[in-house]
Amino acid sequence: MTSEVLSRNNVQILGNEAGPVVIFAHGFGCDQGMWRRVIPHFTDQYRVLAFDHVGSGDSDKTAYDSAKYSSLDGYVSDLLEICAELDLRDATFVGHSVSAMMAVAAAAAAPQHFANMVLLASSPSYMDRPEDGYTGGFSGADIDELLVSLDANYIVWAAAMAPMIMGNPDSPELHNELEGSFCRLDPAIARDFARVSFRSDVRDLLEDVKVPTLILQCSDDLLAPPHVGTYTHDRVPNSTLVTLKATGHLPHVSAPEETAEAILSYLARVPAA
Repeated sequence: MTSEVLSRNNVQILGNEAGPVVIFAHGFGCDQGMWRRVIPHFTDQYRVLAFDHVGSGDSDKTAYDSAKYSSLDGYVSDLLEICAELDLRDATFVGHSVSAMMAVAAAAAAPQHFANMVLLASSPSYMDRPEDGYTGGFSGADIDELLVSLDANYIVWAAAMAPMIMGNPDSPELHNELEGSFCRLDPAIARDFARVSFRSDVRDLLEDVKVPTLILQCSDDLLAPPHVGTYTHDRVPNSTLVTLKATGHLPHVSAPEETAEAILSYLARVPAA
């Protein structure tokens, strides 16, 4: 990749060059490597694009600007720049966790790039919004405590949070993998990204997502409980809600076959143009 935009985000393109495009975007504390169990299910049929958010993975760390990435808008801008650079039309965007928030914002702002959206283990707001009766699962005080803990000692925070976020207590190797991923992220960048992840609110954009959307929720997820998927489904006009048997917040890691099959089955019914 020679383009500044593509090298900035360590964009990797795999699979069937003539196939429809599927973009995979990772969540907080991760990188594109977290999709490695899912991507092989797509490469025969699809042109697969994976990338790292700036500050994560093998992205260009010199491109990190704390002011730009202090809000979701900086990440959405990067995503749309990648789509424009590759002249993508009618792509399927698969966003995990906070990247699902980015998917909502990107689809509302520039729908011409997308044929489908897949929101995996997503929430339009992790924080409760008592002013309008919304329950995201965490109070403002909960989020404040989480961020204070992260600021105090990121390594200790990562060790404590990884098992809770991953779930699947019988698979400690997955907890270790997530903890290792957290620890590869610069603590200062992690603080910024955590604030974006846990404080963002895209609920007002849900009705503006006009492209067909698959909402994939886990049956038991600390960060995105099932009722949040129902909330999103009720507000995204052309959406389908599927609850996976998988538990935890990273089903593409803990249950990659089920996750891939759910996405592929959906795309077979609502194919990319």
